[in-house]
Amino acid sequence: MPFFSYKARSASGELLTGVMEGADSGAVADQLMAGGSTPVDISATKQTVTGAGASKLNWWDKLTEKKVTPMDVQLFSRQLYTLLKAGVPIMRGLAGLQESAISPAFGRIIKDVRESLDAGRELSAAMARHPAIFTPFYLSMVRVGEMTGRLDEVFLRLFDHLEFDRDMRARVKTATRYPTFVVFAMLAAMIVVNIFVIPQFEKVFASFHAELPLMTRVLIGTSRFTTAYWPILLMLGAGGFFGWRAWLRTKEGLYKWDRTKLRLPIAGKIILKGTMARFARSFALSSTSGVPIVQALTVVSQTVDNTYLSARVEQMRDGVERGESILRTSVAAGVFTPVVLQMIAVGEESGSLDDLMDEIADMYEREVDYELKTLSAQIEPILIVFLGAMVLVLALGIFLPIWDLGRAALH
Repeated sequence: MPFFSYKARSASGELLTGVMEGADSGAVADQLMAGGSTPVDISATKQTVTGAGASKLNWWDKLTEKKVTPMDVQLFSRQLYTLLKAGVPIMRGLAGLQESAISPAFGRIIKDVRESLDAGRELSAAMARHPAIFTPFYLSMVRVGEMTGRLDEVFLRLFDHLEFDRDMRARVKTATRYPTFVVFAMLAAMIVVNIFVIPQFEKVFASFHAELPLMTRVLIGTSRFTTAYWPILLMLGAGGFFGWRAWLRTKEGLYKWDRTKLRLPIAGKIILKGTMARFARSFALSSTSGVPIVQALTVVSQTVDNTYLSARVEQMRDGVERGESILRTSVAAGVFTPVVLQMIAVGEESGSLDDLMDEIADMYEREVDYELKTLSAQIEPILIVFLGAMVLVLALGIFLPIWDLGRAALH
């Protein structure tokens, strides 16, 4: 449909301008009047809705403007839940949120969503125009709310999820800050030792005119290689990084990496339990809202932000379509613990699968919370072993020849 730029007066007399999509100028006028505004001028334009907000900014404003943060989306979800719960029409609610938005960038996004709704789009489709702001999980949950007529509950669930996700990320950063600093400090020390220290020791060792220990020869060889080929090593490192990112953009690469992430020590189980909590919560909401199981699994598979686990959920959906039970398909998926499978069996037999799925989500979230609390304690032994090995290599390589020389002098 074509786009039309418009000028209109709100009920309070405020001048409103923007771009709206419609079949013709009459349809745009109808949409404006339905939203409580009086059209003043409507004219065809080649400008899109998204471009309308951005065109008002010069390049410096675009560069320096504060970006939309996850906290903005989180507060937006909570505010929209409150408005919908109170019975406020969504168009009026979005207009109020647009006017009260602290972030100008997010205010323009809300305006675009409102105008897309005016143009006849669904809320999920309007939000999908901004994939950098609203994640696939967020859009899938909104789609579930549209299908079930429970958008208010969905936005509350999204607020809780975003709060849990933000808390989890903050605690992971806190737990890994010290180990990360120590590892980077040790790597920097190794680079300095390889480039500056060992070459000086090599001159001293050469004056011994004696066969050096194996570890010393290894360190000297590593140092020579590093100092001679460091530009090539730097280029290989940069090439590997960008190649890795390109590989992750492929469907096969992302699938393999998502599967590998679940097998990583310490981090893998946190990722798995957090993702499965999201799956269980989404499935419970869909099931409680009366969505058929096959359709619910289709939508829920899109809320799982891990392509490997998403494929396992789709496998469950295919099994249910063939007439298999939820329990049997869950066992075949191979991602649930025995306790969860037992709860699924009980829920399927008693007809209260949605309630038990909520309990499964709570259980997974409690386990993630426990894993995060003990994350530092789990990392410390690995860090100590790693640092001990590095110190041992340096000590044996550098001080063993000196110690041998001193012992020979004493004799």
